[in-house]
Amino acid sequence: MTTATTAPTTTAITDIAGLVTNDPSLGAGPLGLIKDAAVVIDGDRIAWVGESSKAPATDNRVDAGGRAAIPGFVDSHSHLVFAGDRTEEFNARMSGRPYSAGGIRTTVAATRAASNNVLHANVGRYVAEARRQGTTTVEIKSGYGLTLRDEARALTIAAVHTDEVTFLGAHIVAPEFADDPAGYVDLVTGPMLDACAPHARWIDVFCEQGAFDGDQARAILTAGQERGLIPRVHANQLSYGPGVRLAVELGAASADHCTHLTDDDVDALAQGETVATLLPGAEFSTRSTYPDARWLLDAGATVALSPDCNPGSSFTSSMPFCVALAVREMGMTPDEAVWAATAGGARALRRTDVGRVSPGARADLALLDAPSHVHLAYRPGVPLISAVWLGGTLI
Repeated sequence: MTTATTAPTTTAITDIAGLVTNDPSLGAGPLGLIKDAAVVIDGDRIAWVGESSKAPATDNRVDAGGRAAIPGFVDSHSHLVFAGDRTEEFNARMSGRPYSAGGIRTTVAATRAASNNVLHANVGRYVAEARRQGTTTVEIKSGYGLTLRDEARALTIAAVHTDEVTFLGAHIVAPEFADDPAGYVDLVTGPMLDACAPHARWIDVFCEQGAFDGDQARAILTAGQERGLIPRVHANQLSYGPGVRLAVELGAASADHCTHLTDDDVDALAQGETVATLLPGAEFSTRSTYPDARWLLDAGATVALSPDCNPGSSFTSSMPFCVALAVREMGMTPDEAVWAATAGGARALRRTDVGRVSPGARADLALLDAPSHVHLAYRPGVPLISAVWLGGTLI
């Protein structure tokens, strides 16, 4: 007996006013912008892009109605496995109390106490929230368990929702080790790493005053590399420090935050392969100085944007919001911010199949209820995402 197979369905999205492809060989400028464009999806992949009038025949046709389209946003930095609420902390901070990393301990206690079902539901809700706002790829970190058991379960929960899973046992020193930080580093680089490495692709560390110093961060990241994990670093968020240069030295995929930089830090990022991932939601939510994206871009560094969704310092999943902040507060042009939120995020995750709308890429794209991608910054706070395709499926 033979089994019938069904060929993938092809769909053409036509009458796109402006299509951001992020492929300069296909259109104008770094965004590869095509006017009056069409996209053909074959199964879960992009099969063709070009002028709408030249679109080939397909099984289905969707009329974009003169809307703009962009690649799905690529969020390369989130902390979604958590429980609890830190509204009171935010309210106090907005009343004049400065932010410090100490609030993480509140979330650690709530997360440890939460059931797997609660944590699964929370992650699913925040991922769905991000997808409604055009995000089709999301990285998820652990870091609110800080015990072997709780870090391992955080990673297994994250892996249900994404392939981009990061072990962040080195978020802060666990409360039980407050008087023995060296002992906690031994735990993270030993038994905890043994339990967590099979469930993760990445290893991260918060290299910052009040968290882990340069020597501790180096030990943690190199231990992760020996287990096959790729480094990323929370670097230079609250103060100047060694995080950025350590990230570049170790070949980390990204140095995230990059708020307090020196000339040497910027030169290192410009000359290396490490992506500077900027997280303006954190500065917005903590009333802190924004990173200087213009400085980084003019130096030749690669820049990504992410909301940094977490319950303490940046409780937003909105990439459009971050695009608007980057343009208004960080010196980026609308084109640069959209690139950073799509192709930049893909670079930070070392992905070539997302962050672009070109043949062979995964069919992830967002249709805007606007005639141009510039509206993402031009109309801040307005829900402009009218449709999202994830792997060729309209969601």
